[in-house]
Amino acid sequence: MAGGVGSRFWPMSTTNYPKQFIDVLGLGDTLLQLTYKRFLNICPKENIYIVTNEAYKKLVNEQLPEVPNNQVLLEPARRNTAPCVAYASFKIYKQNPKARIIVAPSDHAILKEDTFRKAVLSCFRKASSEECLVTIGIKPTRPDTGYGYIQFKDSPIIEKDKRIKKVKTFTEKPDIEMANFFLQSGDFLWNAGIFIWSAQTILNTFEKYMPEEYALFQEGMDVYNTPAEEEFIKRVYPMAKNISIDYGIMEKAANVYVRSSVIGWSDLGTWGSLYQKITKDENSNAIVGKNVMTYNTRNCIVHMPKNKLVILEGLDDFIIVESKDTLLICRKGSEQNIKQIVNDVRMGKGDKYV
Repeated sequence: MAGGVGSRFWPMSTTNYPKQFIDVLGLGDTLLQLTYKRFLNICPKENIYIVTNEAYKKLVNEQLPEVPNNQVLLEPARRNTAPCVAYASFKIYKQNPKARIIVAPSDHAILKEDTFRKAVLSCFRKASSEECLVTIGIKPTRPDTGYGYIQFKDSPIIEKDKRIKKVKTFTEKPDIEMANFFLQSGDFLWNAGIFIWSAQTILNTFEKYMPEEYALFQEGMDVYNTPAEEEFIKRVYPMAKNISIDYGIMEKAANVYVRSSVIGWSDLGTWGSLYQKITKDENSNAIVGKNVMTYNTRNCIVHMPKNKLVILEGLDDFIIVESKDTLLICRKGSEQNIKQIVNDVRMGKGDKYV
């Protein structure tokens, strides 16, 4: 899934150039490219589909020129993740009714890729052996209020993989008191937004819990993987409900399982989460940019264009980011205000900067 905007990563991530198309980690590859390479170790390249907004077709083609156009699914409207999953699942089912599917965001960091591959293959085995929906959960390391949480209980059957548990509840981003409770209880995981199931199972689940969306996309069964697909999607996609796969399916279904995994994961949803993943200097500064010089500066995250000379003196616990015509300087503790700042910039300065 590569259609999001990533507004909490402003000003580096903008509507025209969102974070999945940016080398956020300073590794030489964008997040989309890193995700594509990760899945080359899991499935053949002809089985990798990119679902993105039609506005980003050129960016996908530039960054993944090896992916043919018939594997780039274009959304004519922003409708969150449930319609995105429904569209891709019908298209894949038409090609192979016995397919197993993994759905993954294109803008997450996963540092332990071998461990991730083992986790995914275990989930595939589970999804192949029974009609169920499987998600990957991350053991929380702190009471983070920016993540969703999954409560689990023992599986009602004997699992070959003891890390697989039955999902009890999903909880959206909690307040700090509740996040602390989740951390201390020991039976909650972070929701990584990565899902595994068979094509048949997810379509059956859409038919049961989102029948209108099922009927909408099922109407195109005769045109998927044909030249008529594009016209059909342009017509019906804007009619789809704007809803996430979590709300529309996962929180309603009874046959949901989670596999606890330690894969070096971050959704890179905020500057703070990026700070956790970048190597720090001796003063705990996380710096992306070749010409950044610091004096008496600690605990900062700095993201600068590679040729920009930047000198920082006397700062502690700040976010300092420059992107094109915009410079953001704010305290790390205030990063949850960035979404509101983006709205204020849009209202006061127009869309040029966002």
